[in-house]
Amino acid sequence: MEIIYGTTNKNKVESMKKILKENNIDVKIYTLEDIGFNEKIIENGKTFEENSMIKAKAIKRYCSENNVSDKIILTDDAGLCIEKLNGEPGVYSARYAGENATQEIIIKKVLYKMEKYQKEEERKCTFVCVLTAILVNGETIVARGECRGTVAKTPGKLGGLTYIPIFIPEGFKEPLSELDKETYESTHNHRDLAVKKLINELKNKNII
Repeated sequence: MEIIYGTTNKNKVESMKKILKENNIDVKIYTLEDIGFNEKIIENGKTFEENSMIKAKAIKRYCSENNVSDKIILTDDAGLCIEKLNGEPGVYSARYAGENATQEIIIKKVLYKMEKYQKEEERKCTFVCVLTAILVNGETIVARGECRGTVAKTPGKLGGLTYIPIFIPEGFKEPLSELDKETYESTHNHRDLAVKKLINELKNKNII
């Protein structure tokens, strides 16, 4: 099976390969760079599902125009949704404090908006990942994974995915960025859950 994964993020690609390998899926993954795709995609959807589909359709159109076929197109959209902020940052997670804001600036904005909510039950949030796959026959599959937790009052160490220094998963006292690698990989699972749902759908369709 061959997949075009709609990203240029090498960490995302390696993570996807690892998840698929753990599920005994033999797959070759191509990035957007591999197929020469460098178009700017306007992600103006109101939901993760809409944005993921926008990306998938843009890549599908490019592939059709450039005779790239026989490959599954896979895209994702992910972010942090905070209950007391009406779901923010949500679909704007990557650009919550502006297009080129640093991780530190984004986190400061979130913590500032959360200052009046000091009780743990007021700081509930969810990491969301939505995967969209366009199959070779044009059929689409959408899979959603969620990981619940709370917003930390003080950020952990910076680095990695934008919001992991302030996301405390359910059952833990520390942000994701403070957990050891093994615990982190087993806990930060919104993408893993979405991939597993996608795999089940592909199996049901006898594609894998």
